[in-house]
Amino acid sequence: MIRAAAALLLCAGAAAAEEESKVTPEVQFDPYYTSAGLSISLTGKPIPNLGKTSEQEIYTRLVTQFYRPRVMVAEASVNPMPYLGTVVRRNWPAFYRDTELSESFNMVKAVTAGFEEPWALSLFFGNVLNFESAKGTFSKRTGYSGILFDFGDYHIKDNILVQDRWVQAEGKLKGDQFLDDRTLKWSFRGGFKLHDHPGVTNSVFLGFRRSRTDFAEAKSFWLHNSGFDARVDFDSRTLSPISHSLVLEKKFPLKNKRALCLGAGFVWTSGKKYTGRLADRTGDSSGFSFIVRPNLEF
Repeated sequence: MIRAAAALLLCAGAAAAEEESKVTPEVQFDPYYTSAGLSISLTGKPIPNLGKTSEQEIYTRLVTQFYRPRVMVAEASVNPMPYLGTVVRRNWPAFYRDTELSESFNMVKAVTAGFEEPWALSLFFGNVLNFESAKGTFSKRTGYSGILFDFGDYHIKDNILVQDRWVQAEGKLKGDQFLDDRTLKWSFRGGFKLHDHPGVTNSVFLGFRRSRTDFAEAKSFWLHNSGFDARVDFDSRTLSPISHSLVLEKKFPLKNKRALCLGAGFVWTSGKKYTGRLADRTGDSSGFSFIVRPNLEF
C-alpha cells in the first residue's frame, strides 16, 4: 500500500509538470503536523474559485458535492513533535524516566501526545474550493469535502515506535479561513482504521476540531482566540470505547499575524486497545494521561 501511494504521488508530480494551471501546491508547517502535497483537477478544469461568499454557502456547496469527486490531493506528512518523543525515549531513557512526575503525567509524553503515527502518505478524492474572503482580495479561504485515505508503516505507543502497516479511510469536511483580522480552521470527520499488527485493535472513529484566532479585539473570551480538538475511537467489532481524547486551546495573538497557543487536555485509553505483547510492554500506561500542547501559529 505504501509503494502504491508513493507511485501515485510521483504521478501527481508528473501531472503538475504537464498542467500547471490545473494543479495547486499545498504546504503546511506546524510542530505537530507538517505536510506537502498537490491538488490536481480530475475534470480537466482548474480548481474553482467562488470569489466572495459566506461560510454557510461554502458548507452547502461542499456537502452537496460530497459524492462527486472532482479533485485528487496527494500528500506526504510528518508529525515532528510526536516523532521527537520517540527519539527522546529511545536515545535518552534515563532523562525520559526523570520527566515522569506521576503515573499519568510524563512531561515528554504530555507535549508529544495526540498522534498515533510519525508520518503518513495520503490520497484525498473530493472537492476543493478556493475563494476570496469578504475582507479583502489578498486573503484566501479553502474548503474540502470528500474521502481521505491514509497509509503508514509505524504506530506510536507510549513514545515507542511499533512497526505496523496501517490504513485509514474517512469522510471529511475541512476548511481554512484566512482573513485580515482572524484565522478560522475546522475539521469534521468519521471513518475507520485497520492495523497489520495483531496487537493494535482495529477501530472506527469520529473527530471534531475547530480553531479560531482573532488579531483584532476579541469580543468573547471563550469563543474567540480558542479552539478544541476531540476524537472518540471504538472497537470495530464490538463498538466498545477504546480511546477518547480532548484538547482545549487558548491563543494569545502576537504581531505579524502570529499567535502563541497553549493547549491542555487528556487522552484516555482502554485496556482493550492493545493486546498480546503490546499490552504487557513495560511503560504501558493504559488509562488516563495528560496532554500539554504549546505551539506557535503563523
